[in-house]
Amino acid sequence: MQTATENLIDANQFCIYHNVEISFIHSLHQSGLLEIVVIKETVFIPAEQLQHLEKLSRLHYEMDINLEGIETIAYLLEKVNKLQDEITATKNQLRLYEVGE
Repeated sequence: MQTATENLIDANQFCIYHNVEISFIHSLHQSGLLEIVVIKETVFIPAEQLQHLEKLSRLHYEMDINLEGIETIAYLLEKVNKLQDEITATKNQLRLYEVGE
């Protein structure tokens, strides 16, 4: 039987392990950069968000980038990923035409 918190990471534990302030996690959530789940007043991070949160934490704490800068970087990275997906799809379509010749 699966528990409600099985695929969730306690935000406080993340903060202790990574030396991150809980207010940073709340700021990321408020700006729409991070999903959180609150169960009985405890904040959790979905496991699939962990890598993303670690990346955002490094930008802020290791590179000293403020929240506005992180928002801009996240937006641009999302655009780059979408463009890369479009390029891959276009290449795949071109291969179909090359094979047909």
